[in-house]
This record gives sequence, structure tokens and C-alpha cells, in this order.
Amino acid sequence: MTKGERDAVRVGVLGTGAISQVVHLPILTERKDVDVVAVSDQDDHKAVTIAHRFGIPDVLTDEALLSDDRIQAVFLCTPNFLHERQALAALETGKHALVERPLALTADGARAVVEAARSSGRSVVAGMSHRFRPDVAALRSFVAGGELGAIHSVRGAWLNRGLPIARSTWRQKPAEAGGGALMDIGVQALDLCLFLLGHPRALRVKCSTHIGDFEVEDAATLMVDLEGGAALTLDVSWGYFGGDDRHHARVLGTEGSGSLPPLEIFKQLGGRPLEVTPRQPSPRGGENPYMNAYRREIDHFIRAVAGEVDAPLPEEQVALMELVEAAYRSARDGVEVAVDGS
Repeated sequence: MTKGERDAVRVGVLGTGAISQVVHLPILTERKDVDVVAVSDQDDHKAVTIAHRFGIPDVLTDEALLSDDRIQAVFLCTPNFLHERQALAALETGKHALVERPLALTADGARAVVEAARSSGRSVVAGMSHRFRPDVAALRSFVAGGELGAIHSVRGAWLNRGLPIARSTWRQKPAEAGGGALMDIGVQALDLCLFLLGHPRALRVKCSTHIGDFEVEDAATLMVDLEGGAALTLDVSWGYFGGDDRHHARVLGTEGSGSLPPLEIFKQLGGRPLEVTPRQPSPRGGENPYMNAYRREIDHFIRAVAGEVDAPLPEEQVALMELVEAAYRSARDGVEVAVDGS
């Protein structure tokens, strides 16, 4: 059955901030197989304005949207501290959920969401759009196939230029954000590095953070020992000084290396390093690869809701949040910390 032949998937979007306005709503409302039934936001005026802009019929409270029987699936684009609670509420009422990062603020919270999805038989997807980038998939396949040899290092960076902040938002409030740059952009950067390697278990972490003008950190550096002997190093910052934001990862192995973006892969062939980078497809219509990755992620979720594909439970998000919690303990105490809490 093709998209045009099946009934439209009825969705609701909680939160009408930047990620909804720039990514989710433009993509969802252009699809013929999706019916955006309602949106919600704590700012009623903004919700009404955004609903009118995208032609969405209803503006509801969060609670009303989550209990609305018309809605099959929800997109949670709300502040971090609401993700776990709203995902559980959606699953309890039989809805599927795509949850923007992080899935929850704690490992226990992520575990609760995964178990609720398992019990309900519904899909829950963590919003990690980088997994749907062709360059990430290509590098991951080289690692998984052993073509780079034994991996001994993965290095990542998610560096955003510092921008003036007129007033603090929920992102600068520890109780609502769960942390600063590490929780905001570090979670996805860590997920990218671990995803490239097939999610090896993190054993130990040493983390340093920098607190700037707010209560949460604006920069963090992590050094992580992984099961199997590889080391992970990560730098994240909200205050990078440079011409552009920089988001990159590099994998080093005994027989080759790979980095992105742009994708470059080298292997040892005949005793010398040769470039073996596969050709990458161009996104349709000249769309940038990041927006295209969101489009692929949303397509995967909608197809999972429609029963066309399986969406594995995001169990790796529990281990990811265990690592993040250990990193914050390390930064607080100034020592290396075992990720299992010992």
C-alpha cells in the first residue's frame, strides 16, 4: 500500500517553538498522508498564530491534546523537563510518540518511557535526526564491516557560536533544561559518536564544564573509556568563537579512518592510505542535509505509526543518559566516574 492509498496519520504537535516552526510543521503539513489535527503550547497566543500560519484547525492545552482520541501520534517539541511526563501520557492513551532530545532527563526516566512503549505496543522514537543522514550511515557501515580495522578513537565536537541572549529561557534553567550545553547539544553529539560505533558500553568518564553567565554550563569536555578499548572525546560549546558553527566527528582505526562532514574515508590498501569515500546522494531540491535528515526521520516515524516499518525501542537512550549523568557527577566532583555508578 502506498502513502496515497492509506488513510492519513492523524498527529498532534506539542510545543510551537523554533524546532516546530522550522522543521516539524513545514514537513508534516506538506505531506498528503498526514493530518495535523492540533497543536499546543504554554504560550496560547503563539500557538494560535502558528496554527493559523500552517492551517491547523485546533489549538488545545497539552493535556487535551494528549487525551484527544482523534490523534494517533504526537510530536513532543516541549522543554526538556516535560518530555518524560508527556511521552508516558501519550503512550498510556495509546498514542505513538516522537520525542525531541533528550528522551528524558535521567536514565530512570528514559527507562520508564521505553518500558511504557513496550507495554503499550506503541512506537516511541528519540529525535536523533543525524542517524538519517547518508554520510553518517556510510561511515557507520564502514565501521560495522570492520573495514577501518579495530577502532581505537572517536572524536566529536558540537560547537555553536555564542549569540547574545536578551533574557534567559527554560534552556538556562537547571530544573527545566536538566543542564546546559552538555544536555542541550552534547546529548545528540554523544549519540552520534556512539551510533557510529554501534553503541559500545561506556565504562568511565572524566568531564569538565565551564559555567558562564547562567546557572548551567556553556561548555563541556568529556573523555570516555568504551568497552572494547576505544576512547571517546567530545567538546561541546554554546560560546564558540568562529565564522560558523562546527559539528563534526572523526573515527580512527588500525586500518583506516573516517570523518564528517564532509564525509571522508581512508583505508590502508597496499601499504598506503587511499581515499575510499563513497559518493553521496544529493538531497532533493537542493535541501540542506540537516533538514533532509529530519525529513527522513519524520518519514520513518509516520511509516512506523502506519504499520509499514518497525521502529526499534530506543533502549540505547537509557545507556546514553547513564553516561550523561556520570559526566555531570564527574564535573561536579572533579574526578573520573564509573558510568555504572560504582
